[in-house]
Amino acid sequence: MISQKVRADRVEEYRRWQDRTNEAARAFDGFEGAEVYSPETGEENAWVAVFRFSGVDHLTAWLNSRRRQELLAEGQELFEGPPTQEVLRGGAAPERAPEAITAVISHEVRPGQEQRFLRWQAKTLKAQEKAPGFMGSELFKPVQGVQGVQERWVVVFRFDTREHLDAWLASDVRAELLEEGRNCFASYDVRKVGSAFSGWFRFGEGAQGRAPPNWKQAMSVLLALYPTVMVLNLTEGAELNGVGVPGYIGLFIGNMLSVSALTWLLMPLVNKALAFWLVPARACGRRVDLVGAAVVVLCYLVTIAVFGLIAP
Repeated sequence: MISQKVRADRVEEYRRWQDRTNEAARAFDGFEGAEVYSPETGEENAWVAVFRFSGVDHLTAWLNSRRRQELLAEGQELFEGPPTQEVLRGGAAPERAPEAITAVISHEVRPGQEQRFLRWQAKTLKAQEKAPGFMGSELFKPVQGVQGVQERWVVVFRFDTREHLDAWLASDVRAELLEEGRNCFASYDVRKVGSAFSGWFRFGEGAQGRAPPNWKQAMSVLLALYPTVMVLNLTEGAELNGVGVPGYIGLFIGNMLSVSALTWLLMPLVNKALAFWLVPARACGRRVDLVGAAVVVLCYLVTIAVFGLIAP
C-alpha cells in the first residue's frame, strides 16, 4: 500500500501515470490486482494505491524491478515529498458496504516493546468494538526483507461511514488509549481510504478495478436516479396516494424501489454504456472527460424534456 501526496495541479497527469504503473505491475508474476483510492475530504490530496501479489517474493520482484524504478523516476515531479509505503502480509479483501471507509494506521513500535504493543492493541480493539459503525479490524506484523519498507506494525479497520470513523478517531476513549500506548511506539501514521458510491461501480479486477472519480460517480448516479424517481412518482406514488397510504410510508416504499432498481438494473446499464468514460484505465485524458460529461448532461436535458411533456 503506497500513499503519495499529489501536487494539486498535476492530478490528471498522476492518474495517467498511475494507470501505466498498474499495467506494468500486471505483467509481473504473482500479480492479483491493483486499486487506487482518491483523497478523502481534508486528506491533503493524499492518494493511496494498493497492489496485491500472491507472495512476498513476487512483490519484492516488482518493487525492485527496473521498470518500476523507471516509472518512479518519470513520476517524481508529480508528488510532494516521498511516498509512505507499507507491506501487509495475509488477510483477505473484505466486502465493503457502499459507503464503508477504511483507516490504515502504521505504528513504529519501540524495540523490545512488541508484546506490550500487542496487549495495548487488544485493549484498543475491545474499545473499538463498542464504537458506532465499527465493522472489523485486522493487525499486520512487519514483513522482513522488503526493500524500502520500514518495519512497522499496521492496523486496518473499517467503519460504515466517514462520520462514524471520524467520531472514533476524535473520541476521548481513543485519546486516552493513545496516551497509554506512547511507551509502546515512537510514532504512528493514519490514512483513510473510501469511495462515496463504490458499491455501484465495479469494473472487475486489476487496474480497472478501482472506482471512477467521485464527480463522475455522482453524475452517473443522478442520471439513473432522476428518471427512476419520476417514474415511481407517476406510477407507484400516484397509486399509493389514491388508496390513502400515508406519505411517509409511501416515501419509504418509493426509496426502497428506487435503490433496488439502481443497484440491480440501472447502474449496471449505466456503467456499461459509459464504460469509455467511467473505467479509469480507459478514461485517459481531458478530452474523454469532457466528452463523457457532455453526454451525461445531454441525457439530463432529454429526460427533463420528456418528463416535462408527460408529467401532470
